[in-house]
Amino acid sequence: MATTADFKNGLYLNFNGKPCSIVWFQHVKPGKGPAFVKTKLRNLENGRILENTFTAGAKIETINVEHRGYQFLYADEEGFNFMNEDNYEQISLPKDLVENADLMKEGQHVEMIFVTEPEERCLTCELPTYVTLQVTYAEPAVKGNTASTSALKEVELETGAKIMVPLFINTDDIITVNTTDRSYGQRVNG
Repeated sequence: MATTADFKNGLYLNFNGKPCSIVWFQHVKPGKGPAFVKTKLRNLENGRILENTFTAGAKIETINVEHRGYQFLYADEEGFNFMNEDNYEQISLPKDLVENADLMKEGQHVEMIFVTEPEERCLTCELPTYVTLQVTYAEPAVKGNTASTSALKEVELETGAKIMVPLFINTDDIITVNTTDRSYGQRVNG
């Protein structure tokens, strides 16, 4: 057991029977009344952000969570198949546990988050913040077709994902993509 004095960003706790992590917190001591702690919690099962206020000194139940490195092998009709990079054990996850799965290519390193008590189970699968992918289709940009310097066009990537990129990106270019918001990062040389 822990208390609100132990709060820190990234702390894993059991909130209303669901595994959550603290994204943000603030201790508040009003001039009148008892102190409290405002928090934003991320539900690890569905990724939703919850706001909650705890009374200062309230007891909370922390949970044991492990981060493990896995490699994406392939997708089939039942979900995605991964291999543990340490012991080569394979697991399969349903498609709803992997966010932005269309940005994942075979051989991609991912990080799985497991809750270890009372029974071990996988909560989520996280891609690296940036992935490098090749553009398989891009409409050619026509000079002078826009007055804006920040015009974007849609391209298709090698994984089948579609994202918006600047007009100068062409077919066969290799780019980085931010997996948190699906935005264009930069063009990669070579």
